[in-house]
Amino acid sequence: MDTATRPGSASDGGTVELTILMPCLNEAETLGVCVRKAMDYLARSGVRGEVLVADNGSADGSQAIAEGLGARVLPVPERGYGAALIAGIRAARGRYVIMGDSDDSYDFTALDPFVAKLREGYELVMGNRFRGGIKPGAMPPLHRYLGNPVLSTVGRVFFHSPVRDFHCGLRGFNRDAMLALDLRLPGMEFASEMVVKATVKGLRITEVPTTLSPDGRSRPPHLRSWRDGWRHLRFLLAFCPRWLFLYPGAALFLLGAVGMALLLPGSLHLGRVTLDVHTLLYASGAMVMGFQAVQFWVFARIYGAQEGVVPEDPRLTAALRRFGLEPALIVAAVLVVLGLGLGVAAVAIWGAERFGPLTGMAAMRVTIASVTSMLLGLQLAFGAFFVALLGMMRAKGPEA
Repeated sequence: MDTATRPGSASDGGTVELTILMPCLNEAETLGVCVRKAMDYLARSGVRGEVLVADNGSADGSQAIAEGLGARVLPVPERGYGAALIAGIRAARGRYVIMGDSDDSYDFTALDPFVAKLREGYELVMGNRFRGGIKPGAMPPLHRYLGNPVLSTVGRVFFHSPVRDFHCGLRGFNRDAMLALDLRLPGMEFASEMVVKATVKGLRITEVPTTLSPDGRSRPPHLRSWRDGWRHLRFLLAFCPRWLFLYPGAALFLLGAVGMALLLPGSLHLGRVTLDVHTLLYASGAMVMGFQAVQFWVFARIYGAQEGVVPEDPRLTAALRRFGLEPALIVAAVLVVLGLGLGVAAVAIWGAERFGPLTGMAAMRVTIASVTSMLLGLQLAFGAFFVALLGMMRAKGPEA
């Protein structure tokens, strides 16, 4: 077997076709088995490749074990699963990279399906443990029946990804294509970031069946179910803020608007239930909170796109260019003036009562509408200025 002796360029991969990449943090019990299996695969298949261990600061002699078996060891000082893999991808010498955990839960002698799909032109080849088989004791029931299915479903719904096992640790990819994604997350959520960004950027993605075995370690895994599960979900929500802000905010705003329209004229009777001014106040709150949530979606998309965290939304960008700062301020001014006018009307109703105790609910209804209108106007004005400061909203002028 001919291992890599010099790095290839990012464009042609040098003389190395495949890098088998293993992140490692104190895996002395199982790392040797994994490296031997990977070396055996390269020798048997004739694939020109290397085994690269991205070591995250092991203190149990893992580095010496890997080097003794012919693997290349890359020290990665920044802690984290994602940090180790990002550094490993950058240092890989192969045109293709197949990454897998170094706990002996994946079979590095069975990489032919990954290599075949990569050679066909697929840029990300995911293992699917649910199709390939999960051996008894290999995956906790919490992960098998709740965590993985829920997070994978969220990923497919949010991003229309074809991947049905988002968190399989055995996956292959074209190195250049992966570097172009600018992967950044240092923790376990790196697994989701890779799939999501590959989907959003339109990379060719496929899955191959993969068998998951119980890992060979005597210590607990680095994974923390609830903490890391939340980090995955948090990333999915942040990368697709329409599900976190836009859809809930729009629904809340519309619900509040309907409530305001129905209750401003007077109380509403639904069978034995009477909705009155108190419900009107909650409807007002729903409108304000919903509007603010939608604004947060706009802010998140703009700032996230500028920072390279989320993809730019062409429709939002086009809408902001058409609806610039000045039109937004005009609408905001109309809302504020309307609110002030309603406030004057409320004072007039109070004056009719000689500025004494109010006996009816008319003044309260008008007051709630007044405050709601002014709040929405001020929120719109401040939001428009903030978007302008972010550099995404263009004021319409004579030169436009």
